[in-house]
Amino acid sequence: MEKLWSPWRSQYIDSIKENKKDKGCIFCQMAEEDADDVSNLVIDKGKYTFTILNLYPYNNGHLMVVPYRHTNNFSSITGEESAEVFQKLQLAEKALKDVMNPEGFNMGANLGKVSGAGIDEHIHFHLVPRWNGDTNFMPVLGEVKVISQDLLMTKKNLRNAYTKLLG
Repeated sequence: MEKLWSPWRSQYIDSIKENKKDKGCIFCQMAEEDADDVSNLVIDKGKYTFTILNLYPYNNGHLMVVPYRHTNNFSSITGEESAEVFQKLQLAEKALKDVMNPEGFNMGANLGKVSGAGIDEHIHFHLVPRWNGDTNFMPVLGEVKVISQDLLMTKKNLRNAYTKLLG
């Protein structure tokens, strides 16, 4: 079996560790931010969850749905939180289809540090848009991941799609 390495992930994880020492949970901080503020990555806020762009995305449009309640235990997610997580993932899928027209998606959560979670103390759920050919030689040979769209421009486009979808 061939293995593909993503060395940029370790830099990301190391930066999170440094931030945690000084500031606490990044998701708890982001929960306080206003989705209408164009300077942050919050896309949508619900009653139990909020949706954000990933600062270190695997692909353009990589979104995460995060419960407000600080927990790392999947089995502690309440029925209300669980229902809203999936409603918000469905809304995110619709908005991403409208804005970016992906050919598919990866969806999931990394539970625990050993599963690949960069932020393991606050559970969150990923929705990553995918296109045919979006994996290439850059991360392997160049040790870099190319994200071809500015995050705040992506936010603006997605906020417009959310506004339209939520009517």
